[in-house]
Amino acid sequence: MPMLSASVVSIEVFFLTLLFSVPLGFFLVAGRMSKFKLISYTISAFLLVIRGTPLILQLIAVYFAPAYLFKISYDRFVAAIIALSVNYACYFAEIYRGGIQSIPKGQHEAAKVLGYTKMQTFFRIVLPQVIKRIIPAMGNEVITLVKDTALVSVLGIAELFRTAQTTSSRLFSTAPIFIAGIFYFIMNWVVSSGFVMIEKKLSYYK
Repeated sequence: MPMLSASVVSIEVFFLTLLFSVPLGFFLVAGRMSKFKLISYTISAFLLVIRGTPLILQLIAVYFAPAYLFKISYDRFVAAIIALSVNYACYFAEIYRGGIQSIPKGQHEAAKVLGYTKMQTFFRIVLPQVIKRIIPAMGNEVITLVKDTALVSVLGIAELFRTAQTTSSRLFSTAPIFIAGIFYFIMNWVVSSGFVMIEKKLSYYK
């Protein structure tokens, strides 16, 4: 069934984007919060550009810009993963930053008095609290990612939504579009349920 195989492509895009964007977001937030002004300002400007422009435009730029500028062509699927990963890493970075800055400075001072190093303070005291605080915001972004996988169709990738459009045109029926909507709903329901379970488990740890 074309719709089912296309949904597998959408799931691949989803998981690969998460795989790369979640850790990349940590590097970006580290640069964003760096004491070196040049690094901090550069990352801030980059975040502003990525978060201030449409994702569909970034997809087009990542795939077509190298071809126009350097005469380099590469796989459309790879281009889609790069564009999505960078885009979501920027949003995740801001979520991380909000979580880190929400931790009272008194906790850092208390950890210093107890003899903790900066690394120990971050990983043992700050990070566990940050994870609990950012889960709802991360959940919202991940749910949005499920729907944004449809945008890779602009590069001609046969994911779920593009396949639904093609099938709809061939059959002269809107039924495939509604079926695609059901697929997206199921995927979002699974993701949402997963984050609810994570929140419940984390709530047991004070």
